[in-house]
Amino acid sequence: MIGLNGTSRVLKALADETRLRILNLLSQEDLSASDLMEILNMGQSRVSTHLALLKEVGLVTDRRTGRRSLYSLLPGPAGGVWEQVLRQERETVEFQSDLAGLEELRQRRRVEDKAYFDRVAATFGEQLLPGRTWEGLARGILQLVPRGKYVDLGIGDGLLTLMLAQVADTVTAVDLSPEMLRQLELRARTAGLANVKTVEGNIEDLPLPDQSFDVAVLSQALHHAVVPVRALQEARRILVRGGKVLVLDLLAHNEEWVREKYQHKHLGFTEEALRDCLATAGFARIKVARAARDPQPPHFMTLVATATVA
Repeated sequence: MIGLNGTSRVLKALADETRLRILNLLSQEDLSASDLMEILNMGQSRVSTHLALLKEVGLVTDRRTGRRSLYSLLPGPAGGVWEQVLRQERETVEFQSDLAGLEELRQRRRVEDKAYFDRVAATFGEQLLPGRTWEGLARGILQLVPRGKYVDLGIGDGLLTLMLAQVADTVTAVDLSPEMLRQLELRARTAGLANVKTVEGNIEDLPLPDQSFDVAVLSQALHHAVVPVRALQEARRILVRGGKVLVLDLLAHNEEWVREKYQHKHLGFTEEALRDCLATAGFARIKVARAARDPQPPHFMTLVATATVA
């Protein structure tokens, strides 16, 4: 509960079109000041002033991620007042225009990510990548004994895809990089594997039909998703009833350099956070465990999670 003075300050903060637009954008996803400047076509000073006021009245908070700060809506009584305003104004021209700008920003990010993975595709398997441990992969594979239709979401160097192809009826490999997929096709032909299909797409918006796979795998891919829950929801959508998802990813860490070097959006996940993501996406019978620790510094730890579509 907030007092009259607090309520008055919140209402004054909401009595400004730009601050309403900022709140509407932050209701979609966390954004940096530079993101908001781009979408709103406003200068840094103006955007920063509005963000500072929204923080002051308890509507917005921020957190450091590498070299920048990300802003997000702050839950609580003040946020409840804003939610009422949003329900009334959701369809306004200004809000819809800003959402179109946000989608353009997302598209630019996807293009940048795609360019990065295209650039490193040919040598990706030769790099030392956080979380790539054969022990971790093997433990995951052991949980995928039944044959069936598999989908590998975010293939990386494609080694796991090829391993899956040896135990599955079919494997559909999805990646946003056509060059990554081309490299996989070359390796599959060399290995004599004819049951691998490649599909170009984003793991948060899969170009695949509902209920079409028995097992979905995300190996060191979830930390590349802008919104991990969205990727898991897509995985659930394409799985049949009783289908399973396997997630191999990093335990939460503080190695900020992976953001720029490897395009990581998240610095791993705690067991609880990964479990919550799977639950929010609608999965049941969730299991999360630590699988293996990289032998080389900084000794990344791999988590293995499994869950089922009830």
